[in-house]
Amino acid sequence: MVEIKTEAELSAMREAGRVVAHALAAIQELAAPGVTLTDLDEAAAAVIRQEGATPAFLHYKPGFAPTPFPAVICTSVNDVIVHGIPNGYRLRRGDLLSVDCGAYLDGWAGDAATTFVIGEPAGDAADPADLALVEAARAALSAAVAVAVPGGRLGDLGHAIARVGRAAGYGIMADFGGHGIGRRMHEDPHVPNEARPGRGMVLRPGLVLAIEPMFIAGGADRYRTAPDGWALHTSDGSRAAHMEHTVAVTDDGPRLLTVP
Repeated sequence: MVEIKTEAELSAMREAGRVVAHALAAIQELAAPGVTLTDLDEAAAAVIRQEGATPAFLHYKPGFAPTPFPAVICTSVNDVIVHGIPNGYRLRRGDLLSVDCGAYLDGWAGDAATTFVIGEPAGDAADPADLALVEAARAALSAAVAVAVPGGRLGDLGHAIARVGRAAGYGIMADFGGHGIGRRMHEDPHVPNEARPGRGMVLRPGLVLAIEPMFIAGGADRYRTAPDGWALHTSDGSRAAHMEHTVAVTDDGPRLLTVP
């Protein structure tokens, strides 16, 4: 069931989104060579706790997962596309790190993700191919947000994302994408990362979507699931990028809810 939010509810979601933005900012500031993924998870937990919110991912168990998620954030390194579980891995200069974070505040959810290179900007820390991948994912997110307007169609978002990714030669997972969000982190509708324009549900003011392009550098759409049942790896070992914002459809245009 698709739920349409009131203006007051959008304001409440904005506050939840602000918590997520603050947590992601703290993670990006801390992330450096030698820092562990667990360190990042603990930093996110501290920000969420200090702002009176609760983690949305911790103990979450969707239908595909064999066990509840054991951490506050997802940390996906290099060939991990999404859903990486934080552990004792120490970041290295040049690693490509995607971080996904969700939080509940006063009963409302926020969800956002970003990808960046460890040690960049710092001379030659970043591979130009990684920077291009990150920029394409960011551009795809911006393109999808731009068409999240009343009267548009859900397929317009997937078309905008895929147009950027396919033009650059990147792979796109067919069965993973964005989602509705509100009192629950995952609500209807599913937001595809590749679709035909002009198709699907008509977008209405008050609809809130988590839009999240995920690109695979090697060009293959295939992926494999790690033994933990959570992390999704590229099938060819190439790197991946993931960008996400929680976005409200309004009469005044798209409204980003997961910014500081």
